[in-house]
Amino acid sequence: MIQWCKSCVLPNTRPNIVIDRNGICNACNFHRKIKNKINWSRRENEFKTLCKNIKKKNKSNYDCIVPVSGGKDSFWQIKKCIEFNLIPLAVTWRTPVRTEIGDRNLKALIKLGVDHIEWQINPVHEKEMLYKFFCKYGSTAILMHNAIHSIPLKIANKFGIKYIFWGENSAEEYGFSNKKNLGKKMSKSWIKEYGNIFPNNKLFEKKDLKKNLSYNSFNKKNNSKSIFMGYFFNWDPKITYKSAKKSGFKSLISGPKTGIYNFADIDDDFISIHHWLKWYKFGFTRIFDNLSIEIRNRRMTRERAIKIISKSNPNPPINDIKKFCKYINISKKEFFNIVEKFRNKKIWKKSKSSWYIKNFIIKNYHW
Repeated sequence: MIQWCKSCVLPNTRPNIVIDRNGICNACNFHRKIKNKINWSRRENEFKTLCKNIKKKNKSNYDCIVPVSGGKDSFWQIKKCIEFNLIPLAVTWRTPVRTEIGDRNLKALIKLGVDHIEWQINPVHEKEMLYKFFCKYGSTAILMHNAIHSIPLKIANKFGIKYIFWGENSAEEYGFSNKKNLGKKMSKSWIKEYGNIFPNNKLFEKKDLKKNLSYNSFNKKNNSKSIFMGYFFNWDPKITYKSAKKSGFKSLISGPKTGIYNFADIDDDFISIHHWLKWYKFGFTRIFDNLSIEIRNRRMTRERAIKIISKSNPNPPINDIKKFCKYINISKKEFFNIVEKFRNKKIWKKSKSSWYIKNFIIKNYHW
């Protein structure tokens, strides 16, 4: 049966969330017992020392690679690198459906003063594989995660760049299955557990995609080190947004695309579908993630978060679904037929013609 954390609003069905005997999830326990006690001045000095060592030993034209999308965290990462006198190379996987605001933000990020490489994979093969991944795994983001993790490594190998700087360690923010994957290093085991990639990539039938997006195809030759900047600086979505906003980052005026933040998940039209599909698979959506972060950062009570959930409605992002259907050439009916195959029957029950979640976080929810 689904179980809910008594501190935040996440269920134990979320991958890597483990709830202890006291009813508290591992993500909340990490914040309480570790993150809230970190000496951030000491961590910043550690980053300063790392940067000096990088500059001292570097033989490339660039000190590090920073994977960027043009989102708030991308701005924050680039600004931190520049602040500590590093010369970053910004690297982007070009999503097939970048939004207008996402495009504007990426251009504003580049104007901070960085060289930038944008990698677009074969659009015909990309479309084919996105359709296959959706049908087989019920996800619109698998190709994205493979590209995000693989392309920076490939470019690091080509340019002889030893360091790749990422944002937050998602294992610390959203739950972890192995304590060894906490901290500053994005290890091979971290990629396997939390990267949402397919290491063997058996579904990559096209040679160009297997060559460019297969993590294992070049990881054995990889000598770069992937580091989380969230280890050295207190990662918080509102802190990174405030920093990005000062440098030209724009949020949505119309309100959040998904979840509660109007400044997150706004650069791609398919990411909202990815987050909405969690409803079928795990019994929660992006709003639960966002609210849990607000609770852990002490800006909201759990009671307040539950009230927000009670007034929300996990309706499908119809406009983005229409774009997705058009992109992979299927009907909306076929889309929902495929989605229905991924409904988790262990948590979803049916009463007459209505589906509901037994032991939901809210009693008498408007199903």
